[in-house]
Amino acid sequence: MPAALIVGGTGGLGIEIARSMVERGVHVTITGRDTDRARDVAAQLGPDVVALGLDLGDPASVESGLASSGAVDHLVIAALEPAFISISDFDIAAATRVITVKLVGYAAVVETLRDRLSADASVVLFGGAGAARPYPGSTMLSTFNAGISGLVRTLAVELAPLRINALHPGVVGDSPRWRDVPDIPAIARTPLGRLVTMAEIVDATWFLLTNTGVNAFDLAVDGGYTTT
Repeated sequence: MPAALIVGGTGGLGIEIARSMVERGVHVTITGRDTDRARDVAAQLGPDVVALGLDLGDPASVESGLASSGAVDHLVIAALEPAFISISDFDIAAATRVITVKLVGYAAVVETLRDRLSADASVVLFGGAGAARPYPGSTMLSTFNAGISGLVRTLAVELAPLRINALHPGVVGDSPRWRDVPDIPAIARTPLGRLVTMAEIVDATWFLLTNTGVNAFDLAVDGGYTTT
C-alpha cells in the first residue's frame, strides 16, 4: 500500500486531497498546526489515517514533528497562512511568518523527509495564481508563490531522480474560503467562465503525483485566469 503525507491536511484543499487518497487505498498521514484538530480530521477521514501536529512557522520543530513519520511515496505540502499584506500597510511580523511557512517551512519538510522518500516518490508543493497575477494586498502572497516555482526547480535538481512539481490553484469557488463570497471578480476574468473546483484541484494533484513524465513543472489550475 502506498503511503502519503499531506502537510496542511486539516483544512480546505488538504482535507479533500487526503480524502481522495483514502478512497484510492493509500495509507494517509495528515498534519496541522493544531494537533487536536488534526486528530479529529483524521478520525473523520478513516480509522487508519494518522495525524501529526506540525507548525511550518517554526521550521526548527519540523524534524521532531515528523519524527514518527515512516516511508513516504507521495508528499503533498499544502499548508497555507493568511497573507493579505500590502506594502502600504506592511506588517513585518506577519510577513516574516508567511514567508517562513511557505518557503523555509516547505523546504524544511522536504529536507527532513529526503531519506524517507521512496525511490520513485513524488512531491507536490502548493503555490497559487497570485504568483502570476498580483493584486492589491498580495505583496507577500505573490512573492512566496513565485518562490515556490524556484524551490521546485532547485529541489528537482538536488533530489534527482525524484519528481518535484508545483500546483498553482486559481480561486477555488467551492472551497471554504470562497464558496459564500458573492460576486467574485475573478469569474469575469476567467476564460472558462467559472471558478475552478476543489475536485479539479484534487484531480490535478493526483496527476502530478502519478504521471512519471512530469517533473520540475508549474501547473496552473485556474481556468485560464492567469492567461488574460
